Amino acid sequence: MASREWAARHAQTLHRRWKGLTPRERLAALAATLIVAAIVIFVLIFDWNWLRGPVGGFLSARLHRRVEIVGDLEVHPWSFQPRVTAHDFRIGQPAWAGTGDMARVGAVTIQIKALPLLRGQVILPLLAIQSPDLKLIRDKTGRSNWTFDSNGSGARLPAIRRLVIHDGKLAIDDAPRGVIFRARVESSETVGPGGHGVFRIVGDGSLNRAAFKAEATGDALLNVSPDRPYGFDAWMTAGPTRITARGTITHPFDLGRLTTRLTVRGPDLNDLYPLTGLTLPNTPPYQVGGQLTRDHRLWKFDRFSGRVGDSDLSGDLAVNTAGKRPLLTGDLRSRRLDFDDLASIFGGAPGRGKGETVSADQVAVGQKMAAQQRLLPDATLQVDRLRAMDAKVTYRAETVNAPNLPLRKVFLDLTLDDGLLTADPLRVTLDRGQITGKVRLNARGATPVTDVDARMTGSDLAQWIPVRSLGQPVIEGPLTARLKLHGTGNSVHRAAANADGTLSLAVSGGQMRQAFAELLGVNLGKGLWMLLSKDPHQTPVRCAVADFKVTNGVARASRVVLDTGVVTAVGSGTVNLDKERMSFRLEGHSKKPRLLRLFLPITAEGPLVKPKLGVEAGPAVVQGGVAVALSAVLSPFAALLPFLEPGKDKNVNCPALLAGAAPLKAGVPPPPKVEKKP
Repeated sequence: MASREWAARHAQTLHRRWKGLTPRERLAALAATLIVAAIVIFVLIFDWNWLRGPVGGFLSARLHRRVEIVGDLEVHPWSFQPRVTAHDFRIGQPAWAGTGDMARVGAVTIQIKALPLLRGQVILPLLAIQSPDLKLIRDKTGRSNWTFDSNGSGARLPAIRRLVIHDGKLAIDDAPRGVIFRARVESSETVGPGGHGVFRIVGDGSLNRAAFKAEATGDALLNVSPDRPYGFDAWMTAGPTRITARGTITHPFDLGRLTTRLTVRGPDLNDLYPLTGLTLPNTPPYQVGGQLTRDHRLWKFDRFSGRVGDSDLSGDLAVNTAGKRPLLTGDLRSRRLDFDDLASIFGGAPGRGKGETVSADQVAVGQKMAAQQRLLPDATLQVDRLRAMDAKVTYRAETVNAPNLPLRKVFLDLTLDDGLLTADPLRVTLDRGQITGKVRLNARGATPVTDVDARMTGSDLAQWIPVRSLGQPVIEGPLTARLKLHGTGNSVHRAAANADGTLSLAVSGGQMRQAFAELLGVNLGKGLWMLLSKDPHQTPVRCAVADFKVTNGVARASRVVLDTGVVTAVGSGTVNLDKERMSFRLEGHSKKPRLLRLFLPITAEGPLVKPKLGVEAGPAVVQGGVAVALSAVLSPFAALLPFLEPGKDKNVNCPALLAGAAPLKAGVPPPPKVEKKP
């Protein structure tokens, strides 16, 4: 009864107010009433699926490819946290990638906070993705279907309070890197120790047919804020390679800015190419760790340290992806370089002895090369990778561990520019003297071209022939040398097999134990007596010159002369770099009459890795026996013999010989003039 009276009084009040309105005011009130009624009716009968076409068209225009919502579109707008769910959401391939879908999602739900939008912040209380199936492609020209603009500075996602991924599938076919990747992805959120929430996302599959697993964990997403860094831990294994990271995303979830402590280990740094796109050298097993930061297009790996093989390695690296190709810059250092670790860079194998760090694959390479008696690696150079990035890197080793070699320090300035790799300068410090030079590998064409130009100055022959007798070097004297080669091929062996160039060595002055000098002339009476009696007398080395001309992979000795106080030796020979075999003949002549003198040339023949030293036997049976004995006596001197040949039993014109030598010239010097006695 009371409600009826209230309604009657309210109607009378409205009637009086209506009568008091002007005609214009009455028309405006009627229009407003109709609009409100229309809105109410529209809301009651509106189907959000009517917007699937316009939304798909808008996104298609923004992403430059077909986007459509095939299933229902559910919208719940009347909340401070409105929510949208799109069923059967699809993103097509760009035109160049053909037909089909780049992404197909069973259902995606997005919930957004309305009030923070007024402050310019995007916060998603919920992002749920059901059965996503992504197919990512990059063709040989570098076009990728996941690039929607030219920025490429990293995905910039809003702060997500709850992320759910269920039954996800990911496939990547990356032609430039040669990557075929397949994985399943799931996410979950659980309660960890102490009641704290833990977010977890996992994936497993295969990378180029090798097992792949990855996991990332972080704090609960419930309290994520764009203003507070988000901490995470992650690890990944790809075959034998393992990567671990512990860091923060500076502004969740702007993946273009992050900081993490990164550790990487595996059997070969070159294996990181499919994951990073960086052209790194082949190496023995390694482990390095440092501070990784990303600022959109710039990545930095600062203050890293670790080991590569049996060598330590530290320094700073940076990669800038803003240009046409990634640019790697860095400063690398080793306190101690194990010299045989460098073999892996050229496709060979480091030392395989006890205590050496070497992978199973490198052991197999070493065994194969040993079985084939090969010294030069034949591993194919990955030319396409050299063209995939640019680099400017310096490297220095403070000490070098190189048994039987007088190496002490190494400095290298490396530049890679669109497939042109240059090491200039290349500087190696010796116990005495140094080696300086330049190496140029041009991989811009179909077949790589290699040029080497190196000089050795201030050295001593005793450093390279470390044979000692009675506490003194067997031979010593100042040594200079120059090597200049030009070869074509996609491996060290193939480039050497057709190389052209020169090799020159010169020794001016010095001394040699006289017993061995006499044996160069196969002087049994004097030489054996001095050797067996431990006679310490030395004879001067007046000069020594060796010139080799390399043509189509064969080095021929155009001149090899050793002139001592008692013997002159001159010889001839070749080194076949393709077959990796050598053949040398040395004949010496005494300058003074000797009691017993046999004219038996000394020979060095066989594979480069293990030549056989011998003596050419004469027709007499006794000479054959002497040859066998002398081959055993002279074996310590094998390192020198390939550079020596028999000469005349007279002094040679050393000033003219040394003046014509080519350690500092590019050409081949003329034959020496022999000095005649009056």
